[in-house]
Amino acid sequence: MPMALPWRTKRDLTRQQQWAHGPIDMPFLMLTLLLLGIGLVMLLSASSYAASVSEKTHYDPMYYFKRQAIFAVIGVFVMYIVSRIDYQHMRWMGVFALGIAIVLLIAVKVLPYPLAISINNAKRWLNLGFTTFQPSEIAKIGVVIYFSASLSIRPVAQIRMQQQSKQFPRRRKRQSSLSYWADVLSWASAKTGLGELVPYAVVLVIIAGLLMLEPHMSATVLIFAAAAAILFASGIHWGWFVLGGSTAVLGGLFFIFVIGYHSSRITVWKDPWSDALGKGYQVIQSIYAVASGGVSGLGFGLSRQKYLYLPEDMNDYIFAIVCEELGLIGATLIILLFALLVLRGYWLAIHARDRFGSLMVVGVTTLMAVQVFMNIAVVTNLIPSTGISLPFFSYGGTALVIQLAEVGLVLAVSRQIPAPKQG
Repeated sequence: MPMALPWRTKRDLTRQQQWAHGPIDMPFLMLTLLLLGIGLVMLLSASSYAASVSEKTHYDPMYYFKRQAIFAVIGVFVMYIVSRIDYQHMRWMGVFALGIAIVLLIAVKVLPYPLAISINNAKRWLNLGFTTFQPSEIAKIGVVIYFSASLSIRPVAQIRMQQQSKQFPRRRKRQSSLSYWADVLSWASAKTGLGELVPYAVVLVIIAGLLMLEPHMSATVLIFAAAAAILFASGIHWGWFVLGGSTAVLGGLFFIFVIGYHSSRITVWKDPWSDALGKGYQVIQSIYAVASGGVSGLGFGLSRQKYLYLPEDMNDYIFAIVCEELGLIGATLIILLFALLVLRGYWLAIHARDRFGSLMVVGVTTLMAVQVFMNIAVVTNLIPSTGISLPFFSYGGTALVIQLAEVGLVLAVSRQIPAPKQG
């Protein structure tokens, strides 16, 4: 029997199909599965006591672990399926995902309980019956794919605008003032690239406005960070980032000090002990957990804060349990794994076959990097509490499936990275 030919030389596949059936990037996959495995183990430790004393979980200490493990298996399967898809076919999905996200973000505000669920004065979840779901997860991936697909053809539009902006428009004979100033505005828009940015700004304003109504500050920050990374990687002039960053800072200060949005969180962040039994309680207990872990930790399963002292110990504050049980050494190793995953993601973006794949990987990797940083910063009180989960660790089935689907997008791009030339 003749030996099977490598995928790159199979005659029964088109060139495009050959690209899509290449080998996935094993370092990125192995880092993801390693973090997923550690996350499941730490979730088991963090949730076991709370589950064992709750009637809701039928006093089963494995309740949350088993549910998360089921979603992990589903997520890995989804990751594999997505990684097998030729990502070139995903260009149209950006607008489709954005449309669904906008509809769901509106639905989460207008639907009554129990279809939409409010927790801690934040109405962010839709009830699917067997689990809950945050529409912001769809918004994140929708923005990434839409921006990547649109900006992947930017060089063509940029050349056209550069041709339009070569010289300042002169007033023609019998030209009305309105027509002349329209030409001037068109020239200025082409010269500065403002016209190119307007569609993206409109999308971000709509998504951010709907998220702020929930309110969901952390998702807003993540989406803006991913969008900014994609815009930067596409070659948008750095001046727009200075202007956009300044506007975002001023807007945040306005919401905090004028409207009063999240002002109490700022106060608690500066001095948690000012309200030690109220809004500062969770921050203080998190600090206790991190500090009591020391260098080597108390040992796996030996956390004291998980005995109902630390709220959200299996969700947003699971990293505090990691620090308490595994200590500085274990926490540093986990941070190192996340750092390697992020660096590998950007490496794949640099070596992607085309601009669309590169920008999409930049967006997904930035989402993950910023989310990890913000979660750890909140747990250690480096920044005010924002209600953000730790990827692959925090309890949440649908979020985990979507995170693994995003990993599948990166792996799909990695399949089409050209093989290094021999010799």
